[in-house]
Amino acid sequence: MEILKGIEIRDLALWIKPCLIIGDIHIGYEEALNKQGVLIPRFQFKEVLERLERILQGIKPKKILINGDLKHEFGTISGQEWRHTLQLLDFLAKHCGEVVLVKGNHDTVLGPIAEKRKVKVVDYAEIESKHGKMLVIHGDRIPEDVSPYWTIITGHEHPAVSLKEGPRVELVKCFLVGKYKRKNLIVMPSFNLVVEGHDILKERLYNPFIEDLANMVVYVVADKVYPFGKVKELIR
Repeated sequence: MEILKGIEIRDLALWIKPCLIIGDIHIGYEEALNKQGVLIPRFQFKEVLERLERILQGIKPKKILINGDLKHEFGTISGQEWRHTLQLLDFLAKHCGEVVLVKGNHDTVLGPIAEKRKVKVVDYAEIESKHGKMLVIHGDRIPEDVSPYWTIITGHEHPAVSLKEGPRVELVKCFLVGKYKRKNLIVMPSFNLVVEGHDILKERLYNPFIEDLANMVVYVVADKVYPFGKVKELIR
């Protein structure tokens, strides 16, 4: 589904030909929970690869951007993170010409992983299009100058919404599309498949780019992409 000119939602990714963007995978999340005594099976990595396989069907990106928080642990690299981040980078490299890692707030110890596979780590990335220049940045901080950009693409928030039908309430991942200082703003859902994310209707926001949540448009990702209108309409 096209949400802005030349910008298409493909499941949990954005396709801006010839670039694919994903983010907030948080590899190692299950191991971190296990260390805290929360015993959950480590199923995420297999499902991440399967989901990426479906997203990549029919497209050939020249570049894949991982927009922050490739791994979960802050100050170390766990055994699961070593194994699965390297496997993921190898998988993505088979499907594109270049993989670039945009640094997120969880990526404090990303250098050794990037060096192993000779991938570039950047604070932000830019995409040129006929509609204007786009900024891809994780979303935990705001750069000094956003004036050159037509659209800003962030993650970090892990947006999700609670949908209610009768007594049943289900939390589902979603994209948010709105404005930041008159620039288009897209907030992407996380590619972490263990949890759905933060309920934007109930929880404190983490992404400083979100200035006017009420007027952001919600695109829910389920079996396909569903436009749900503005956040204020969901609240009402």
